[in-house]
Amino acid sequence: MSGALLTIDLDALAANYHLLRSMSGGAETAPVVKADGYGTGAGPVALRLWAEGARTFYVARLAEGQALRSALGQRLARILVFDGIAPGEASAFEAADLIPVLNSPDQIELWIQTCGAPRPTALQIDTGMNRLGLSLPEAAALTGDAARMRDLAPCLILSHLACAATPAHPLNRLQLERFQGVRTLFPAIPASFSSSAGIFLGPDYLFDQVRPGISLYGGSPHDRPEPRLAAVARLEAPILQIRDVATGDSIGYGADFVAPKPMRVAILAVGYADGYPRAASPAGTVWLGGARRRLLGRISMDLIAIDASQAPEARAGDRVQLMGPDLPLDEVASAAGGSAYELLVRIGRRSDRQWTGRS
Repeated sequence: MSGALLTIDLDALAANYHLLRSMSGGAETAPVVKADGYGTGAGPVALRLWAEGARTFYVARLAEGQALRSALGQRLARILVFDGIAPGEASAFEAADLIPVLNSPDQIELWIQTCGAPRPTALQIDTGMNRLGLSLPEAAALTGDAARMRDLAPCLILSHLACAATPAHPLNRLQLERFQGVRTLFPAIPASFSSSAGIFLGPDYLFDQVRPGISLYGGSPHDRPEPRLAAVARLEAPILQIRDVATGDSIGYGADFVAPKPMRVAILAVGYADGYPRAASPAGTVWLGGARRRLLGRISMDLIAIDASQAPEARAGDRVQLMGPDLPLDEVASAAGGSAYELLVRIGRRSDRQWTGRS
C-alpha cells in the first residue's frame, strides 16, 4: 500500500441498517445512498442493503440514479431522485425506471407534459426547511386538481426536518404539525418525514417510511459518537518515514509546531488531497500502537506528521488509523470543526478503497 486506504465494513453497515430499522416502528427503512453512498461506494452498499431487505433507495442526482440502477441490475428496487426532473430528462428517468421527487409546480408541469402515460412520482412538501418542496398552499391547490393528481400518480409524499439534530428545537414540533396537516390532504398516499436524526426523535416522526443516511455509515445525527452505531469506514495510511527531531526544531509548513523536547516523529502518506481535513491539526489524533497519537504541525497535501515518541515499535510501512473503530467518525470531524457528513463524502477521492464482509 503506497497511500491511504479506505476500508468499508459491509457487515457493520448491515448492523446499522438493522438497528435503524428496529427503531423505525414498522416504517419502511429506505437507505439514502447519494454522493456515492456518502463516499463508501453506492453500488456495494446498495447491494448489501438489498440483501438485508431494503427495497427503496434515495439518490440526489439523475446520474446517481442511473449508476445505481446499473449496479442493482435486475433487482426490482425503487430508486427516488431528490432533485426531481429538469428539461430533457424524462426519457432518462423512464429508461432507468427512476422516480422523481417533484419539488415545485414547474417540475410537476414538466413531468406531466413530457412523461407520457402516468408513472409513479413522489411529492416533496416544504414544512419549514425552505429549501426544496411545494409550499403548503401549493400542496393544497394540487389536491384540489383531480386531473393533475391522476397524471402524477404520486406514490409518496415527503418532507425534511431542518433541526432534527437538535431534539429540543421548537421547529421540529412545528414541522411535525405542518406535515400532519399535509398528510390529511393526501390521506391515501404513504408519507415519509425523517432521515437519520428524525428516527432518533421517536415514534411521532416515523410515519410510513424513514430515510436514514449518515447513521447507516456510522455517523451520529447529533455530531457526537453514538455507541449503538458500528464504524463502517476505516481510513488508514502507512508510515513513510520515522525521524528524530531535536528540541527547538520545527515540523512542517510555517514552522507552526516547534519541538519542546527531543521527539520521535512518524510521517504518514496521507493529506488533504486524500480528503483528510486540513483543519484537523492541532486538535486531532490518530491511532497507532493501541493509543491516540497527536498530529504535529500543518497537514499538507500528501503528508501528515504525528508524535510517535511513545510508540517505539512503530516502523516505516506500519498502518496508522485516522478514522475507524478506534477513532469514531464524529470525533474526527469534530476535531476539524466540521461534520461527519462532510468528512465522509470527501474521503476516498485518491485513497484506495476496499470492501469487507458479505457483499
